[in-house]
Amino acid sequence: MKALLVLSVAFVGCAVPTVLVWLLGRRVQMPASLLTVFLLAGWLTVSAGWFLSHRAQLVLFPETSPCRGISGPPAVQYFPPDSFCRHTDGELRTVNGAHARILFWTAAAITVAMPLAAAYVGRRQKA
Repeated sequence: MKALLVLSVAFVGCAVPTVLVWLLGRRVQMPASLLTVFLLAGWLTVSAGWFLSHRAQLVLFPETSPCRGISGPPAVQYFPPDSFCRHTDGELRTVNGAHARILFWTAAAITVAMPLAAAYVGRRQKA
């Protein structure tokens, strides 16, 4: 029963938005290649953001958490996504490196650029 619930949540959380965005993109005649890149970059942005903002959580990643062994509770920032460990001196130190944040911002920029590219392509085709 628990597996069915997990599959239902995964379907509602992932498949339904993907299908709705695909249908909306096809309705406005967005090229399939741009729509595919938009969906892939969008899900990469969501996944990278979730991972970056939850990386320090001891409950989710008990063996590999960067905050393991530190007495203070971790802190989370959701936008821009980042995780912090609160050390004994009260200072918050990030646990995510620059490369992980570059991946998030690159995926976010591509996600924003695809509808703009689709509008540009649509206007060129009409002209």
